[in-house]
Amino acid sequence: MERKIFHGNIKPVDIAQALLGEFNQGNLRAQTIGQRDKLIVQVSSRRDALSGGQTAMTVTIQQMEEDGIIVELGQQARLGVAASLGASALAAIRNPFALLGRLDDIAQDIEHLQLGERIWQVIAKTVRTAGASTELSDKLKRLACEYCHAANPVGEPACLACGAPLGNVQPDTCKKCGYVVKAGDKTCPNCKQAL
Repeated sequence: MERKIFHGNIKPVDIAQALLGEFNQGNLRAQTIGQRDKLIVQVSSRRDALSGGQTAMTVTIQQMEEDGIIVELGQQARLGVAASLGASALAAIRNPFALLGRLDDIAQDIEHLQLGERIWQVIAKTVRTAGASTELSDKLKRLACEYCHAANPVGEPACLACGAPLGNVQPDTCKKCGYVVKAGDKTCPNCKQAL
């Protein structure tokens, strides 16, 4: 499973709509399951497709508590594609001219093998269009001094405005998954583990 976190003004529905628009056509179909803050998009080959093997991939898009989304790409079901490529190989062994009749199948199978890459390309384009990125947003790069409430960069030992120590407000990380958590958090927003 691949996971990426994008920070900025982007919602799960933005990614889901982009995936539906891109993959709900031709020999592929896409469907969305879930609610506003957590959506699952399944991209799969149509059952009535005239060429290529069967494949499927699931994309989970979840709103983060802070600023952005988490996108997880599941493992692709490739058995149907492998079977289709195997049938093309057997046909070529028996009769090399049979490959001419299977060119559509081979092209579709190669396209299906690149499904994960195509999904990430659509997601990256949508994220760029929304002005989001994998970079931490300004909101997460700064912390407020407990005394004067001035903004300071994360990791700064003392407040730039008043000189007060910033040790108590520095973020920590979850011991299980490494996700950055705030000082007052009781559970990890990523893996829900108690801190």
